[in-house]
Amino acid sequence: MNLKFLETFVWVARLQSFSLTAEKMFSTQAAISSRIAALEDELGLRLFVRDSRGVSLTPEGLKVLDYAEQMLEVQRALKHSLDNTSPQQGLVRIGVMDTVIHTWLSPLMSTLMQTFPAVEIEITADAARNLCEQLQKGYLDIVFQTDLIRHESVRNLELAHYPMHWIAASNSIYARPYASLIDMASERIITFVKHSRPHQDVLNLLHAHGISAPRVSCVNSVSAMTRLIRDGFGIGALPAALVAKPLASGELIQLEPGTGLPQLDVVASWRAGVGLELIESIVDMSRQVVGQYAIDVGPQRMVAAPGLNSRQPLE
Repeated sequence: MNLKFLETFVWVARLQSFSLTAEKMFSTQAAISSRIAALEDELGLRLFVRDSRGVSLTPEGLKVLDYAEQMLEVQRALKHSLDNTSPQQGLVRIGVMDTVIHTWLSPLMSTLMQTFPAVEIEITADAARNLCEQLQKGYLDIVFQTDLIRHESVRNLELAHYPMHWIAASNSIYARPYASLIDMASERIITFVKHSRPHQDVLNLLHAHGISAPRVSCVNSVSAMTRLIRDGFGIGALPAALVAKPLASGELIQLEPGTGLPQLDVVASWRAGVGLELIESIVDMSRQVVGQYAIDVGPQRMVAAPGLNSRQPLE
Protein backbone atom coordinates (compact mmCIF):
# COMPACT_ATOMS: atom_id res chain seq x y z
CA MET A 1 0.00 0.00 0.00
CA ASN A 2 1.37 3.41 -1.02
CA LEU A 3 2.16 5.39 2.17
CA LYS A 4 2.02 8.68 0.24
CA PHE A 5 -1.59 7.86 -0.63
CA LEU A 6 -2.29 7.11 3.04
CA GLU A 7 -0.74 10.43 4.06
CA THR A 8 -2.91 12.19 1.49
CA PHE A 9 -5.98 10.40 2.84
CA VAL A 10 -5.15 11.49 6.41
CA TRP A 11 -4.77 15.13 5.40
CA VAL A 12 -8.02 15.17 3.43
CA ALA A 13 -9.72 13.73 6.52
CA ARG A 14 -8.15 16.39 8.76
CA LEU A 15 -8.78 19.38 6.51
CA GLN A 16 -12.05 18.10 5.02
CA SER A 17 -11.01 19.56 1.70
CA PHE A 18 -9.21 18.32 -1.43
CA SER A 19 -8.09 21.81 -2.41
CA LEU A 20 -6.62 22.61 1.03
CA THR A 21 -4.86 19.25 1.06
CA ALA A 22 -3.34 20.05 -2.34
CA GLU A 23 -1.96 23.30 -0.93
CA LYS A 24 -0.70 21.55 2.20
CA MET A 25 1.11 18.86 0.20
CA PHE A 26 2.33 21.21 -2.55
CA SER A 27 0.38 19.27 -5.15
CA THR A 28 -2.67 19.76 -7.37
CA GLN A 29 -6.27 19.00 -6.57
CA ALA A 30 -6.36 16.55 -9.48
CA ALA A 31 -3.38 14.65 -8.07
CA ILE A 32 -4.99 14.50 -4.62
CA SER A 33 -8.25 13.20 -6.09
CA SER A 34 -6.31 10.61 -8.11
CA ARG A 35 -4.50 9.32 -5.00
CA ILE A 36 -7.76 8.99 -3.07
CA ALA A 37 -9.45 7.23 -6.01
CA ALA A 38 -6.52 4.79 -6.26
CA LEU A 39 -6.70 4.10 -2.53
CA GLU A 40 -10.45 3.53 -2.71
CA ASP A 41 -9.97 1.12 -5.64
CA GLU A 42 -7.28 -0.79 -3.76
CA LEU A 43 -9.39 -1.11 -0.62
CA GLY A 44 -12.67 -1.63 -2.45
CA LEU A 45 -14.26 1.01 -0.24
CA ARG A 46 -15.66 4.48 -0.54
CA LEU A 47 -13.68 6.64 1.90
CA PHE A 48 -15.30 10.05 1.52
CA VAL A 49 -18.70 11.58 0.92
CA ARG A 50 -18.58 14.69 -1.25
CA ASP A 51 -21.55 17.06 -1.17
CA SER A 52 -22.37 20.77 -1.08
CA ARG A 53 -21.14 21.01 2.51
CA GLY A 54 -17.68 19.70 1.66
CA VAL A 55 -15.91 16.40 2.31
CA SER A 56 -16.61 13.99 5.14
CA LEU A 57 -15.52 10.45 6.01
CA THR A 58 -17.79 7.48 5.43
CA PRO A 59 -18.11 4.94 8.29
CA GLU A 60 -15.57 2.80 6.46
CA GLY A 61 -13.33 5.84 6.05
CA LEU A 62 -13.35 6.39 9.81
CA LYS A 63 -12.05 2.86 10.36
CA VAL A 64 -9.36 3.28 7.70
CA LEU A 65 -8.26 6.61 9.25
CA ASP A 66 -7.30 4.93 12.52
CA TYR A 67 -5.17 2.31 10.74
CA ALA A 68 -3.68 4.87 8.34
CA GLU A 69 -2.46 7.04 11.24
CA GLN A 70 -0.96 3.98 12.93
CA MET A 71 0.90 3.01 9.74
CA LEU A 72 2.26 6.54 9.28
CA GLU A 73 3.36 6.55 12.92
CA VAL A 74 5.26 3.29 12.36
CA GLN A 75 6.93 4.84 9.30
CA ARG A 76 7.91 7.92 11.30
CA ALA A 77 9.26 5.82 14.18
CA LEU A 78 11.28 3.67 11.78
CA LYS A 79 12.89 6.69 10.15
CA HIS A 80 13.66 8.18 13.55
CA SER A 81 15.27 4.96 14.81
CA LEU A 82 17.49 4.74 11.73
CA ASP A 83 18.68 8.32 11.94
CA ASN A 84 18.16 9.93 15.31
CA THR A 85 21.29 12.09 14.99
CA SER A 86 19.87 14.45 12.38
CA PRO A 87 18.36 17.69 13.70
CA GLN A 88 14.62 18.15 13.52
CA GLN A 89 13.67 19.77 10.22
CA GLY A 90 10.54 21.09 8.58
CA LEU A 91 8.37 24.18 8.33
CA VAL A 92 6.21 25.40 11.21
CA ARG A 93 3.60 28.08 10.51
CA ILE A 94 2.69 30.00 13.65
CA GLY A 95 -0.15 32.51 13.89
CA VAL A 96 -0.13 35.13 16.64
CA MET A 97 -2.32 37.99 17.73
CA ASP A 98 -0.70 41.39 18.23
CA THR A 99 -0.66 41.20 22.03
CA VAL A 100 1.52 38.08 21.94
CA ILE A 101 3.95 39.77 19.53
CA HIS A 102 4.47 42.62 21.98
CA THR A 103 4.95 40.41 25.05
CA TRP A 104 6.34 36.85 24.99
CA LEU A 105 6.79 35.97 21.30
CA SER A 106 10.49 36.94 21.29
CA PRO A 107 11.50 34.60 24.15
CA LEU A 108 9.47 31.83 22.53
CA MET A 109 11.23 32.33 19.18
CA SER A 110 14.62 32.45 20.88
CA THR A 111 13.97 29.16 22.68
CA LEU A 112 12.52 27.57 19.54
CA MET A 113 15.51 28.50 17.37
CA GLN A 114 17.98 27.24 19.96
CA THR A 115 16.14 23.93 20.33
CA PHE A 116 15.30 23.38 16.64
CA PRO A 117 17.93 25.32 14.65
CA ALA A 118 17.11 23.51 11.38
CA VAL A 119 13.36 24.18 11.53
CA GLU A 120 11.99 26.93 9.29
CA ILE A 121 9.57 29.23 11.10
CA GLU A 122 6.88 31.29 9.40
CA ILE A 123 5.02 33.88 11.51
CA THR A 124 1.60 35.30 10.62
CA ALA A 125 0.18 38.19 12.63
CA ASP A 126 -3.57 38.68 12.47
CA ALA A 127 -6.75 39.10 14.48
CA ALA A 128 -7.87 36.09 16.53
CA ARG A 129 -10.89 35.36 14.33
CA ASN A 130 -8.76 35.19 11.19
CA LEU A 131 -6.13 33.04 12.89
CA CYS A 132 -8.76 30.50 13.95
CA GLU A 133 -10.06 30.30 10.40
CA GLN A 134 -6.59 29.83 8.94
CA LEU A 135 -5.79 27.04 11.39
CA GLN A 136 -8.98 25.16 10.53
CA LYS A 137 -8.23 25.51 6.82
CA GLY A 138 -4.72 24.14 7.30
CA TYR A 139 -2.84 27.36 6.48
CA LEU A 140 -1.34 27.51 10.00
CA ASP A 141 -0.02 24.81 12.35
CA ILE A 142 -0.31 26.61 15.71
CA VAL A 143 -2.15 29.78 16.67
CA PHE A 144 -1.94 31.88 19.81
CA GLN A 145 -5.18 33.83 20.18
CA THR A 146 -8.15 34.41 22.49
CA ASP A 147 -10.70 31.63 21.95
CA LEU A 148 -11.06 27.87 22.21
CA ILE A 149 -11.57 26.34 18.77
CA ARG A 150 -14.30 23.71 18.79
CA HIS A 151 -13.18 21.37 16.03
CA GLU A 152 -12.68 17.62 16.16
CA SER A 153 -9.06 17.69 15.00
CA VAL A 154 -7.96 20.80 16.93
CA ARG A 155 -6.61 20.79 20.47
CA ASN A 156 -6.53 23.80 22.79
CA LEU A 157 -4.44 24.82 25.78
CA GLU A 158 -5.27 27.83 27.92
CA LEU A 159 -1.97 29.62 28.47
CA ALA A 160 -2.49 32.89 30.32
CA HIS A 161 -4.67 35.87 31.16
CA TYR A 162 -3.79 39.52 30.67
CA PRO A 163 -5.45 41.91 33.15
CA MET A 164 -7.10 44.70 31.15
CA HIS A 165 -7.06 48.31 32.34
CA TRP A 166 -8.30 51.76 31.46
CA ILE A 167 -5.18 53.69 30.38
CA ALA A 168 -4.67 57.39 29.65
CA ALA A 169 -1.79 59.79 29.01
CA SER A 170 -0.82 61.52 32.25
CA ASN A 171 -0.66 64.94 30.53
CA SER A 172 -4.01 64.58 28.74
CA ILE A 173 -7.49 65.85 29.58
CA TYR A 174 -8.43 62.27 30.49
CA ALA A 175 -6.02 62.12 33.44
CA ARG A 176 -8.60 62.94 36.09
CA PRO A 177 -10.80 61.09 38.59
CA TYR A 178 -14.01 59.58 37.21
CA ALA A 179 -16.98 59.08 39.49
CA SER A 180 -18.17 56.03 37.57
CA LEU A 181 -17.92 54.09 34.34
CA ILE A 182 -20.86 56.12 33.03
CA ASP A 183 -18.92 59.30 33.71
CA MET A 184 -15.84 57.99 31.92
CA ALA A 185 -17.82 56.58 28.97
CA SER A 186 -18.53 60.10 27.75
CA GLU A 187 -14.91 60.16 26.59
CA ARG A 188 -13.49 58.46 23.52
CA ILE A 189 -12.34 54.89 24.19
CA ILE A 190 -9.60 53.25 22.13
CA THR A 191 -9.31 49.47 21.94
CA PHE A 192 -8.55 46.50 19.70
CA VAL A 193 -9.82 45.71 16.23
CA LYS A 194 -13.57 45.52 15.65
CA HIS A 195 -15.27 42.22 16.60
CA SER A 196 -12.22 41.07 18.57
CA ARG A 197 -12.76 39.61 22.04
CA PRO A 198 -11.55 42.79 23.84
CA HIS A 199 -13.71 44.99 21.62
CA GLN A 200 -16.78 42.86 22.33
CA ASP A 201 -16.00 42.81 26.07
CA VAL A 202 -15.77 46.61 26.15
CA LEU A 203 -19.08 47.01 24.33
CA ASN A 204 -20.81 44.43 26.53
CA LEU A 205 -19.53 46.11 29.69
CA LEU A 206 -20.68 49.55 28.56
CA HIS A 207 -24.09 48.29 27.44
CA ALA A 208 -24.54 46.45 30.75
CA HIS A 209 -24.23 49.84 32.45
CA GLY A 210 -26.80 51.41 30.19
CA ILE A 211 -24.35 53.13 27.86
CA SER A 212 -25.94 52.47 24.48
CA ALA A 213 -23.93 54.69 22.13
CA PRO A 214 -20.31 54.86 23.33
CA ARG A 215 -17.54 56.43 21.27
CA VAL A 216 -15.26 53.47 20.71
CA SER A 217 -12.39 53.64 18.24
CA CYS A 218 -11.06 50.25 17.04
CA VAL A 219 -7.42 49.99 16.00
CA ASN A 220 -5.91 46.91 14.36
CA SER A 221 -2.35 47.60 15.51
CA VAL A 222 -1.06 47.60 19.09
CA SER A 223 1.65 50.08 18.14
CA ALA A 224 -0.87 52.49 16.62
CA MET A 225 -3.28 52.06 19.52
CA THR A 226 -0.66 52.79 22.18
CA ARG A 227 0.65 55.77 20.20
CA LEU A 228 -2.85 57.28 20.02
CA ILE A 229 -3.31 56.82 23.76
CA ARG A 230 0.10 58.34 24.55
CA ASP A 231 -0.71 61.31 22.30
CA GLY A 232 -3.93 61.95 24.22
CA PHE A 233 -6.55 60.96 21.64
CA GLY A 234 -8.59 58.89 24.10
CA ILE A 235 -8.72 56.39 26.95
CA GLY A 236 -7.30 52.99 26.16
CA ALA A 237 -8.87 49.66 27.08
CA LEU A 238 -5.95 47.27 26.84
CA PRO A 239 -3.59 45.03 28.86
CA ALA A 240 -1.15 46.94 31.03
CA ALA A 241 1.53 44.54 29.78
CA LEU A 242 1.51 46.35 26.44
CA VAL A 243 2.39 49.70 28.00
CA ALA A 244 4.50 48.61 30.98
CA LYS A 245 7.37 51.05 30.32
CA PRO A 246 5.29 54.23 29.85
CA LEU A 247 3.27 53.25 32.93
CA ALA A 248 6.45 52.82 34.95
CA SER A 249 7.82 56.16 33.75
CA GLY A 250 4.57 57.97 34.55
CA GLU A 251 3.88 58.88 30.92
CA LEU A 252 0.70 56.81 31.15
CA ILE A 253 -1.57 56.16 34.13
CA GLN A 254 -4.28 53.66 35.00
CA LEU A 255 -7.75 55.08 35.56
CA GLU A 256 -10.11 53.69 38.20
CA PRO A 257 -13.76 54.43 37.32
CA GLY A 258 -14.94 51.77 39.77
CA THR A 259 -15.63 49.14 37.08
CA GLY A 260 -12.88 46.90 35.77
CA LEU A 261 -12.54 45.22 32.39
CA PRO A 262 -12.70 41.47 31.74
CA GLN A 263 -9.30 39.83 31.35
CA LEU A 264 -7.85 38.99 27.94
CA ASP A 265 -7.23 35.25 27.54
CA VAL A 266 -4.51 33.62 25.48
CA VAL A 267 -5.07 30.13 24.09
CA ALA A 268 -2.77 27.89 22.08
CA SER A 269 -4.64 25.94 19.40
CA TRP A 270 -3.09 23.36 17.11
CA ARG A 271 -3.73 20.27 15.04
CA ALA A 272 -2.74 17.03 16.74
CA GLY A 273 -2.05 13.72 15.07
CA VAL A 274 0.52 11.50 13.46
CA GLY A 275 3.47 13.39 12.00
CA LEU A 276 2.76 16.50 14.07
CA GLU A 277 5.05 15.74 17.00
CA LEU A 278 7.12 18.87 16.32
CA ILE A 279 3.97 20.96 16.76
CA GLU A 280 3.31 19.28 20.13
CA SER A 281 6.89 20.06 21.20
CA ILE A 282 6.47 23.73 20.34
CA VAL A 283 3.19 23.92 22.24
CA ASP A 284 4.95 22.46 25.28
CA MET A 285 7.73 24.99 24.78
CA SER A 286 5.21 27.85 24.72
CA ARG A 287 3.78 26.57 28.01
CA GLN A 288 7.18 26.89 29.66
CA VAL A 289 7.97 30.28 28.12
CA VAL A 290 4.61 31.77 29.16
CA GLY A 291 4.99 30.40 32.69
CA GLN A 292 8.38 32.05 33.07
CA TYR A 293 7.25 35.30 31.43
CA ALA A 294 4.32 35.54 33.86
CA ILE A 295 6.73 35.16 36.78
CA ASP A 296 9.05 37.81 35.36
CA VAL A 297 6.42 40.51 34.73
CA GLY A 298 4.18 39.80 37.73
CA PRO A 299 0.40 39.32 38.12
CA GLN A 300 -0.41 42.95 37.30
CA ARG A 301 0.83 42.29 33.77
CA MET A 302 0.07 38.61 33.08
CA VAL A 303 -1.13 35.56 34.98
CA ALA A 304 -0.32 32.03 33.84
CA ALA A 305 -3.42 29.86 33.46
CA PRO A 306 -4.18 27.55 36.41
CA GLY A 307 -2.59 24.15 35.91
CA LEU A 308 -0.27 25.47 33.19
CA ASN A 309 2.34 22.93 34.28
CA SER A 310 -0.18 20.17 33.65
CA ARG A 311 0.23 18.50 30.28
CA GLN A 312 -3.52 18.07 29.72
CA PRO A 313 -4.89 20.24 26.89
CA LEU A 314 -8.50 21.31 26.57
CA GLU A 315 -10.33 19.42 23.85
